[in-house]
Amino acid sequence: MKLRCAEEKDYTNIRDFYYFLIESMKKTEFNPVWEKDKYPTQDFLIASIKNHELYVAQNDRDILACMVVNCLYNDGYREVKWSVDAEDSELLVIHALGVHPGYVGRGIAKEMVRYVIEVGKKKGIKTIRLDVLEGNIPAEKAYTRMGFQYITTLKLCYEDIGWANFKVYEYIIQVADSGLSR
Repeated sequence: MKLRCAEEKDYTNIRDFYYFLIESMKKTEFNPVWEKDKYPTQDFLIASIKNHELYVAQNDRDILACMVVNCLYNDGYREVKWSVDAEDSELLVIHALGVHPGYVGRGIAKEMVRYVIEVGKKKGIKTIRLDVLEGNIPAEKAYTRMGFQYITTLKLCYEDIGWANFKVYEYIIQVADSGLSR
């Protein structure tokens, strides 16, 4: 498996990956309510690629997983009492992490998250944050196994689904002023 930053030439394959993923998730026990062209939107994917924020895991033929990593977050995050105070430049947020259904259970999402942690360490990032739609038990379990700590549940509004409850998680890379890190 090769993990790399997406390039503009990858756009069509990435869009098709998310379309396939969305259709496949409709048939599963947990549907995170992603919809074609609503989340992730084509504009979001294109901007993420142009900003070097979209990452792809692939083998020789297939995209196995995609995710977006940046420092952008829902306004509701400002209400949270996080474990670590961090400026936007000192944090990363994981968005739209999805694994091809044919490759689920092979540790691909774990490798993607490990990659984000390593990038964060190299860049001097203090924390990685994310939110999970309440009830998405597979994602909740995966992130807690990776060392993310549940912080709280927030009612957040996203364009694609409106208001809903989301669990927010944090992975601390550096603890400010103590010199400690994971």
